[in-house]
Amino acid sequence: MLVRAITAPGMRRWCRGRRGAAVACFPLGRALLGVRGAEAAVFLQGLLTNDVTQLVAAGDGPPALYAHALNVQGRCLYDVILYRLHGSTAEEPHILLECDSSVLDSIQKHLKLYKIRRKVTVTPCPDLSLWAVIPGEQPGDASSLPKSADQALLLTPDPRAEVMGWRLIAKKGANLSEIIPGSQVGDVQDYHRHRYKQGIPEGVKDLPPGVALPLESNLAFMNGISFTKGCYIGQELTARTHHMGVIRKRLLPVRFPAPLPSPGIPEGAEILTESGKPAGKFRAGGGELGIALLRLAHVNEPLCINLGGDRVELSATTPEWWPKAAAK
Repeated sequence: MLVRAITAPGMRRWCRGRRGAAVACFPLGRALLGVRGAEAAVFLQGLLTNDVTQLVAAGDGPPALYAHALNVQGRCLYDVILYRLHGSTAEEPHILLECDSSVLDSIQKHLKLYKIRRKVTVTPCPDLSLWAVIPGEQPGDASSLPKSADQALLLTPDPRAEVMGWRLIAKKGANLSEIIPGSQVGDVQDYHRHRYKQGIPEGVKDLPPGVALPLESNLAFMNGISFTKGCYIGQELTARTHHMGVIRKRLLPVRFPAPLPSPGIPEGAEILTESGKPAGKFRAGGGELGIALLRLAHVNEPLCINLGGDRVELSATTPEWWPKAAAK
């Protein structure tokens, strides 16, 4: 696969100017699929919640988009990030699709099921590596990070939220210290702790296929849905929920007191209020941090999980990056 490299001499000057605020680069175990062809955007447009035509539109379109693929009942199947690799509208559309690596075979089958006779090819990209880039002392403060880098195929702001920094795609085995001088390779578990702290779901543990609902999963807050585009699979329930304006449950970051009981909190554990009322379910986490689907009416109450006779307390918080109206 031939991809034009993007260069930016300003990267080295930027890194030298931020001594003591090292850039952390986290290797992600997510998979990449190449979707290429004249009808690539039209093909994905009918399968995903966001307006994919933005990636092939003339002018200053976004380099990346977040979206969900839904089933016919309007529940999440796959959370994806799309990246534009073609340089202009004159070039053949070339879109990279990032997904949970555990569903790579499943999503390929899903795409081929709807491909029919469209002029599109869908191929895995094992020669590419994907990184999360969190610059500066305050994770997610990416306002001064250049928009491209030497040897990088793509370096772009994470389209979900500014607090998630940047996404970097490079050739497998590329030297990160040359791409981002002064950067440090971080432990991917620290990346997951960061996104749990921010309440950002990612992958099948946080968004169980066929279970998670997109608006309860804060898809609109993460710029992952268009309410003005045409039809797509699962649109009816999603649009109806949006126009009714009633969302009683949402994914929220939660924190447990340390130390946790061994072997930790099981995924799907029921969360209760202090009086024993059902408040939601724990999705996944790392250490004392996690993410849970909670009834908004109980967010500010003391919460707990009963584990074999043990009572584990936890607290939920509303992320600062959420729209102000949603945080009330």
